[in-house]
Amino acid sequence: MAEPRIFTSAGELRAGVGEQLGYSDWLEIDQKRIDLFADATGDHQWIHVDTERAAQGPFKTTIAHGYLTLSLLPSLVPQIMRVEGMRMGLNYGTDKVRFPSPVPVGSRLRATAALTDVSDTKDGGVQVTATVTVEREGGDKPSCVAQSVSRYYF
Repeated sequence: MAEPRIFTSAGELRAGVGEQLGYSDWLEIDQKRIDLFADATGDHQWIHVDTERAAQGPFKTTIAHGYLTLSLLPSLVPQIMRVEGMRMGLNYGTDKVRFPSPVPVGSRLRATAALTDVSDTKDGGVQVTATVTVEREGGDKPSCVAQSVSRYYF
């Protein structure tokens, strides 16, 4: 993996709009991670946790929850980009999230990101939107595409 792109000011973030920021490391999604996510969220749908039934289902194995894939962004994105030298940074949410393809157990995922917008906030910060794409090794479509919104105060 290449080093993450480091931003140290609002100006650097503005200048980075449109920039493709590289890739995270690959991360394997095992059944233990899926089961722990099911326990944490209460979502025990059989396509995620019942290996015997899932083997007979449409995906022929268990699949990760879409929200599990989305929840990986806080660990994957800092491998791609980091904002340093700020007083405070906040996860402000997402504008759009899609799960175009499933993540079968045993899949390896990685993320890439591009800055798509930087704007000033009324309270003196900058709001940064990054389009984050999570891809599955060997997959032909992304597993997750999310417009992640953060706010930074320098």
